[in-house]
Amino acid sequence: MSEKSSFLVFSGTNTRYLAEKICSSLGCPLGNLLITKFSDGEFAVSYEESIRGRDIFLVQSTFPNSDNLMELLLMIDAAKRASARTINAVIPYFGWARQDRKDKPRVSIGAKLVADLLSVAGVDRVITMDLHADQIQGFFNVPVDHLYASGVILPYLQSLQLENLVIASPDVGGSKRANAYAKYLGCPLVLCNKTRARANVVASMQIIGDVKDKNVVIIDDMVDTAGTITKAADIMKEAGAKTVRACASHCVMSGPASDRVQESALEEIVFTDSIPYTKRCAKVKQISVADMFAETIMRVVNNESISDQYIV
Repeated sequence: MSEKSSFLVFSGTNTRYLAEKICSSLGCPLGNLLITKFSDGEFAVSYEESIRGRDIFLVQSTFPNSDNLMELLLMIDAAKRASARTINAVIPYFGWARQDRKDKPRVSIGAKLVADLLSVAGVDRVITMDLHADQIQGFFNVPVDHLYASGVILPYLQSLQLENLVIASPDVGGSKRANAYAKYLGCPLVLCNKTRARANVVASMQIIGDVKDKNVVIIDDMVDTAGTITKAADIMKEAGAKTVRACASHCVMSGPASDRVQESALEEIVFTDSIPYTKRCAKVKQISVADMFAETIMRVVNNESISDQYIV
């Protein structure tokens, strides 16, 4: 990066693949950051170039394991102690977001705790995408630029030119997101009503709406074990759907998820690259959000509005 440039982009270990794409879109090199690991699992962070007086953008999704979050916290702390002008955390996938409320007695609110940790570490701004719940933005006392994966998913869906299209939500909680897609595409909305036996286990599911002879696209914010989305796809296929696809922002895909998707009635499942996906599944497709984040970084640097980046 030229000495005249006011900003620098750095990355944690496991989100480097995306940071490199963002830097390519920005036309700048990725900053030089050293993460030293010790034999007991502890690690230390150091910047190998001066960041004094610069606007620093730290690209790191906080997906499991917790080392990714700890790396980000250390990167923020090191930047603060190295006299960076502003410290901006670029978190394409904000982990622990499902713990956003007390839904039963004596539980933690992990999303609020992570927000507090980032704030105490010294972050000045957070740039993230498709939080599990919009109100998590209110957990921060610093500006939060909340982007939406619809910016890359909707153009992809339009490119498929599907006739008799129906947008579906895999649960009632995701109906607002799915409804935004349906309104934009001018097509009907179908809901799935599910009950859970316990976390990650769906007990039963019913379809609310007509899917017969329709091309169905299920919209969600993340897919973890893929139990809900594959069950929804199978039920819709049994109800007469012509094809069933799924689109989700974050590719968590843990445990048996890949096998479930491969064996399900889904034609394909489309994610962004907010989380790396290394397992092999022919039905999984990833679309990059690097250009969207690069554009947001430039607008933040230039004090420009980011609102016209939102399609829905």
